[in-house]
Amino acid sequence: MLITELKAKETILSLVEGKAFIINCHGCREIRFPEKEADALQQELMAAGKVTGSITTDYICNPENLKLRLEKHAAAIEAADTVLVFSCGVGVQTVAEMFSGKRVCAACDTYALPGFQGVTPLEYDCKQCGECYLNLTGGICPITACSKSLVNGQCGGSKNGKCEVDPDMDCGWERIYQRLKKIGRLDVLKCPVQVRNYATDDEVSK
Repeated sequence: MLITELKAKETILSLVEGKAFIINCHGCREIRFPEKEADALQQELMAAGKVTGSITTDYICNPENLKLRLEKHAAAIEAADTVLVFSCGVGVQTVAEMFSGKRVCAACDTYALPGFQGVTPLEYDCKQCGECYLNLTGGICPITACSKSLVNGQCGGSKNGKCEVDPDMDCGWERIYQRLKKIGRLDVLKCPVQVRNYATDDEVSK
């Protein structure tokens, strides 16, 4: 099981550059998700003219199903500068892969709970490690896409875009670099490394 918890309101509002299309996932998230607060925040964005459209569905980690559901929203998505996703890390990565040329942001952090973790048909993985880095890395998780789970860039050992630990695996940070370059956000790599707030994990475990 898992917990999806809203990021701070100020953080979410800062993610919406220009206008956003909102995707809500009501799939396998479990407890602590403040539905009313999320709805109120989205209504605030809509009232400010910041939203081109939205969709609420289940299990956005199923790309074929999600693609069908999003077809009628194609114009609204095209008009958006950002796709804002309210889901776990796997859902955000699914959307980021689907819209690789558009800025995709996570509105939630993901925490683990003991028990069955659910099944996704994809290779994407979410370690449910709390404060999420996906907004800094183009929707590609450095914790799971990098064999060493590096959060501050390449280790220097990759060759021809492949991981030195697993030559059959694409270097996660090469993928991140190429994604950020594609969406014109290489400036993000100039930002200082953000230290994760591990205290949030303690709060959840209490």
